[in-house]
Amino acid sequence: MSRFASKAVVYHGFLRLGELDVVPANGHGFRFPDNEIRIHHISPVSERCPPLAILHTVSSSSVRCKLESSSPVEQANLNRLHASCLHELKTAVVLLGEEEMHLVAMCSRQKKSLCFWCFSVPSGLYESSLGLLNLRCLAIVFDLDETLIVANTLKSFEDRIEALRGRIARETDSVRMSGMSAELKRYVDDRVLLKQYADSNCVVDNGTLYKAQVEEVPQLSDSHEKVVRPVIRLQEKNIILTRINPKIRDTSVLVRLRPAWDHLKSYLTAKGRKRFEVYVCTMAERDYALEMWRLLDPEARLIDREQVSNRVVCVKSGSRKSLLDVFQDGNCHSKMAMVIDDHSKVWEDRDQPRVHVVPPFAPYHAPKAETANAILVLCVARNVICNVRGSFFKEFDENLLRKTFELFYEDEVVALPPAPDVSNYLMSEDSGFVPNGAPNALLANGASGAEFDKRLNFPGEKHAVDVSDIPVRETSDGKSGTSQPTITIVPYTIGPHASRTLMPSQKAGLFGNPARQDFSFSNHEHDLKGRIPTMKHGLDNKNHGSSEAALLSRPPMQLTTANMQPHGGCLEEDSNEGHINSGSFGFSQEADSLNLEKEGSSKSDRSKTLKF
Repeated sequence: MSRFASKAVVYHGFLRLGELDVVPANGHGFRFPDNEIRIHHISPVSERCPPLAILHTVSSSSVRCKLESSSPVEQANLNRLHASCLHELKTAVVLLGEEEMHLVAMCSRQKKSLCFWCFSVPSGLYESSLGLLNLRCLAIVFDLDETLIVANTLKSFEDRIEALRGRIARETDSVRMSGMSAELKRYVDDRVLLKQYADSNCVVDNGTLYKAQVEEVPQLSDSHEKVVRPVIRLQEKNIILTRINPKIRDTSVLVRLRPAWDHLKSYLTAKGRKRFEVYVCTMAERDYALEMWRLLDPEARLIDREQVSNRVVCVKSGSRKSLLDVFQDGNCHSKMAMVIDDHSKVWEDRDQPRVHVVPPFAPYHAPKAETANAILVLCVARNVICNVRGSFFKEFDENLLRKTFELFYEDEVVALPPAPDVSNYLMSEDSGFVPNGAPNALLANGASGAEFDKRLNFPGEKHAVDVSDIPVRETSDGKSGTSQPTITIVPYTIGPHASRTLMPSQKAGLFGNPARQDFSFSNHEHDLKGRIPTMKHGLDNKNHGSSEAALLSRPPMQLTTANMQPHGGCLEEDSNEGHINSGSFGFSQEADSLNLEKEGSSKSDRSKTLKF
């Protein structure tokens, strides 16, 4: 026995299994309470991933200690425990407060029959990570407002219309005036629809009468009241009208869904199994957030109805979002999670490298921005998601798993390669792009590129693929094709003057020039500031810890566009599950493909304020 080791008696429940030496690891000593190793339970059998690979991925610390036997007497019970854990890919679990100590059975070069490595993780994290890794599944967190939807009430419509009319009255440039007038008409038209719905539970659109259909909202628990809402779905326009509190007509909301959401959703659950466990993190009020998610996932394919109450996380306005709060029940490690949001700055510094930033959805200010580029914004997000998942499991399989089977008890954990981390596969870059190479090109609402840049530019975020400059050619069968240049990932910025970084609170909006506004962080970047008359749910008051320094940006990745569809939405996937083609980005690792209408990206100047 090492002179630094101590002895501990091993129990499983009340059964004494034997005695092991506790050997310090990595220069740090560790002692079990009362020198007793009390095994609480045995972990579930792993189908494909050895426990050492799982714990190396999700444990925040290295090996806490090692266990070996120096007893000259055979310890049959311990031998059976070791053999069972080694061959069935299980661990013996010791509870230490809010942590679990996992005993991982190891093979020995020196033919030691009983030897373990010990890792500590938060309670429940190992079992949930075991399920995710065995199923080749990661976690994804969605923001709601201006990421997947834009919602307005009568009050917020009136505020925006009034503000726009004031700006038009002061405007002298005819081009900008034309753009703002078109934007004003879009607000007015949607307000008319919402007013009809609020007054009569029906709307007339293009001469067709649409009546509200009663939709029963599943009860989140026995303590919640049964809720029935009148809902109108205008499928061709991606518009849904609903009422947050069915008893109060002023809570009527017109919701515009972002194009290609259904295609992104189908990728997440393709072939009858989940590729991602889905969560929502928003600064909206809880009743509103739950209803918006119900509209986005009406069949509950992404989040089971029994889980939606815990998976839709609402944070206080002015707080920063945090993955620790999203996964506060220990159901996922942040290394295995990514975020889709229209801003990264609202997240804790430590989480920002895991955020893929999409341009804010702006159906009123720039309705054609979603169709400006060759690939829809949510299709770009889908390609990024696909690439992240494929890259994560490629590294997990080819590096970590392979090395895990080569490791012995006498080795050190530093012999293992670094664990895969989602943030390694999300890139950021500071350069901007000019739409179609024309710095002063007219955009969807009539504003020039420079003017659009002033209103919408947000450099320095995570970004997607700009394919607007890829030439389209006609093939012999009449279908469009593309050449195959090498392109880089560029941020969602517009215009040549994209050097000044704006905080989210400085975003130009309908309520004035941001240079003249003085917003504190507590008053910006939330999904919903308006107070919605609630039923019996209340707010989800989940707070956040302190921020940490942000990780360094990753260099841009070169990619080819061989399989890119110029008028389609999403990139093709190959049939090699969990693997990516070298040098490619966004080309899937699983076999399925999507065809969408030509869409692109833009920044929105609308405030995220919804008022009743």
